[in-house]
Amino acid sequence: MKRSTLVFLGMTALVVMAVSCSDVKRTPGKVYMPDMAYSRAYETYSTNPVFADGRTSQGPVAGTVKRGDDFPVHIEQDATGDTSNYFASRQLSNPVSSLTDAQMKETERLYLINCGICHGAKLDGNGPLWKDGDGPYPSKPATLVGDAKYESMPEGQMFYSLTFGKNLMGSYASQLTAKQRWEVIHYIKVKQGKIKTAATTDSTAVAMK
Repeated sequence: MKRSTLVFLGMTALVVMAVSCSDVKRTPGKVYMPDMAYSRAYETYSTNPVFADGRTSQGPVAGTVKRGDDFPVHIEQDATGDTSNYFASRQLSNPVSSLTDAQMKETERLYLINCGICHGAKLDGNGPLWKDGDGPYPSKPATLVGDAKYESMPEGQMFYSLTFGKNLMGSYASQLTAKQRWEVIHYIKVKQGKIKTAATTDSTAVAMK
C-alpha cells in the first residue's frame, strides 16, 4: 500500500475520532417501550387538562370511603355564606354509644391535646390561649360546660364543626380520625351531664371497634 494512502487513512481515522469525541449526543435514539421510560402520569395537585376541573387528585372521589374509616359521614362543607349542611348535620347520630374506662381516659387525652388549649381542661373556655384574658387569644373560646348554647348543641353539629371548622375554630379532620372526633364529642357530652353513665367496664361496654 502506498505511503500516501496510509497517511490518508490515518488522517481520516483521526478526524472521525475527533468528531465522535466532541459531538455530545443530545437526543436519544429509539426507546424501547417509551410509555415505561417516560411517565405519562400527572403529579398530584398538578394542572391536568384531562379532568373537567383541570386538577389532579385534589381529594377523595365523592361517595368513596377512605380505608380504615369506620364511620364515614357523607356530608359536604357548606359554601361561603351557606349554612344548609351545618344545620342538616343536626340529624347525624353519634355512633359512639359508650366508652370503656380505658377508652374514656384515652379520649380525655385527645381532648386535652387538641381542644384543651382553647376550651380548657375543665371545658370552661379558659384554656392557655385565653388564660382569664391574659393569654394571646383575643376572645374567649366557647364554654362547653356551663353554656346552654353548647350544652344543647346536637352531636352531629359538633361533628361538622370538628370536621370542617366553624367561625374562628379550624378543622381538626387532619388531627383526629372520624372515630376519634365522635369519641371526643361523646366525652364532651359526658362532661356536660347529657350522658348519665360516664364510662362502663371493659367487659360490658358497647364500644366502637
